[in-house]
Amino acid sequence: MARLAWLAGLACASAGAARAQVPEQVVDIPTRPGVTQRFLYLAPAAPKAAVVLYAGGHGGLRIFPNGSMGWGAGNFVVRTRQDFAAAGLAVAVVDAPSDRLSPPYLNGFRQGAEHAADARAVIAWVREHAKVPVWLVGTSRGTQSVAAIAIRLADGGGPDGIVLTSTILREERGRAVPQMELARLALPVLVVHHKDDGCKLCPVADTGMLMDRLTAAPRKELVVVSGGSNQGDPCEAMASHGYNGIEPQVVQSIATWITAAR
Repeated sequence: MARLAWLAGLACASAGAARAQVPEQVVDIPTRPGVTQRFLYLAPAAPKAAVVLYAGGHGGLRIFPNGSMGWGAGNFVVRTRQDFAAAGLAVAVVDAPSDRLSPPYLNGFRQGAEHAADARAVIAWVREHAKVPVWLVGTSRGTQSVAAIAIRLADGGGPDGIVLTSTILREERGRAVPQMELARLALPVLVVHHKDDGCKLCPVADTGMLMDRLTAAPRKELVVVSGGSNQGDPCEAMASHGYNGIEPQVVQSIATWITAAR
């Protein structure tokens, strides 16, 4: 059974305190023939687990060789990468692959076999370098990537668990996450959602339907959070949809759940 939990919505007093930043490196690895996959990689000493992060929107971060980005730096899972590292996790922030570096980037690509092949290579690289379980974490449209990848790699080469934040629960094109073959996911699944998410594709009322369809997950939980600051477009990163103002608590909740599954 899924358990409904609530996080306090108060800003963490130490969130703005100075903290040593974990060094980041830009990594390019071959995936499909003639294709490479770029990601930012950062890892604390002796990580407890690893997370591969998939941003929402079109997903084309355009990571430059110096680690800066052409787009998406404010996306929830991108802007919190140092928080994930501070929580003891190795982190890979995934860009679009080399054959998708112009519009529409990952749009129309997230649920396909080629995206899963790219992810398999990233998971293998992170698993080899970090020597810990590897989880996929997606936010908004990134949840379509994470769920589709885990389903396609269910027979081998896939993650040890997945985290879906601000899940796409309804869709105007393609398939929303609840319409995928979720019964194939025989791995731990954490679902995080803001109770005031105003994005029309992500109504919190539909999260129960999502949880009900995770029939093979050996461990699953729904965490509904509250608080923070709701600004701008309800489907963008500075709204409740992106956990604006409560990022440290949300990341710590995810990290605690992941490491408890070891």
